[in-house]
Amino acid sequence: MAGSAPEPPSSTEHKLRERVKELECLFEVSRALRRVDSGLEPALARIVEVITGGFQYPEHAAARIRLGTACRQTAGFVETAFRLSSPINLPNGPGSVDVCYPAEISNIDPDPFLPEEVPLLEKIAGEIALAAASLRSAEQNARLEAQLRHADRLATIGVLAAGVAHELNEPLSRVLGFAQLAQKTPDLPPGAARDIGRIVDASLHAREIVQKLLAFGRRAPAQSVDCDMDQLAAGALDFLEPRCRAAGVEVRRELARRRLTVRADPTELRQVIVNLVVNAVHAMPGGGRLTVRVQEEEESCLLVVEDTGVGMTPEVLDRIFIPFFTTKDGGRGTGLGLPLVHGIVTSLGGTVSVQSTVGAGSRFTVRLPLDPAQGEEPRR
Repeated sequence: MAGSAPEPPSSTEHKLRERVKELECLFEVSRALRRVDSGLEPALARIVEVITGGFQYPEHAAARIRLGTACRQTAGFVETAFRLSSPINLPNGPGSVDVCYPAEISNIDPDPFLPEEVPLLEKIAGEIALAAASLRSAEQNARLEAQLRHADRLATIGVLAAGVAHELNEPLSRVLGFAQLAQKTPDLPPGAARDIGRIVDASLHAREIVQKLLAFGRRAPAQSVDCDMDQLAAGALDFLEPRCRAAGVEVRRELARRRLTVRADPTELRQVIVNLVVNAVHAMPGGGRLTVRVQEEEESCLLVVEDTGVGMTPEVLDRIFIPFFTTKDGGRGTGLGLPLVHGIVTSLGGTVSVQSTVGAGSRFTVRLPLDPAQGEEPRR
């Protein structure tokens, strides 16, 4: 490597020149991090190119930034013995800012790093960590705001739905009652019998919708007892398996085979399981495979319902928990099943997540907190 002997570091002019380079480097870093709304990647790409300008031999230095799984580095970066590194302290993964010189730098200066360059690199690492934390906080706030808006919308619709359901319940009961009485009329003409049968069927379907509306808008506290999720899932599948077979759906049970206790209303948990299974069966009109899994994970009980059905587009995924939204044909869905699941699970301090691919099926994962006092005995 060709090069002349460096100016003595004790020279006042040399020290001033180095300080100016460091300040210019920090200014460029700050400017790159000023706007990170679209993510850190563009800023890191800019920063890694300006870091070396703050060091004593910028024409020989190479830089690298590692942040979680992301890595940006200048061309020709190679770790050598002439390396200065500063960690980027983030809770979601390790990171670092590194500056290296090639081994040949020893021909120019056997100790190429200045003492002032250590705090310079620490300052750059700190600025990156602060920007990453700020971006993560903004993303979390955006998610929380979206959840709050959704919860407020659900609460408003719930109050409205309960009121409408109560108003509809009485006249609907009368229509159903008189229709069932009319069915018992002797010598009823076949045409009239068919029409009355349709009235009864429509009334029963409407009553089911009213019951779901009442359940969705119910504000009374639910019964809270120790529920064995594994046992509830097994019981629900015993009840639903004939329906699945009739639809050409193979059921796979991957149950925990031991007691996993959740503090909840057992009726509500059955509703969660039944609604998810029925929803999965409807998603496989030509048959398929349904997998129901119950397992423990990180002090939580997971209920996973996975199908090999038609899947959902991102646009549909964004709306599946909105009341009355449904993609099912008329008469098959009310658009209340999944919102009811979401409402029950969130009221228990749990979460519902969905992964889906068009043409490859969907997977619903319900995560509920386990009762700390749950038994650990395996079921025989």
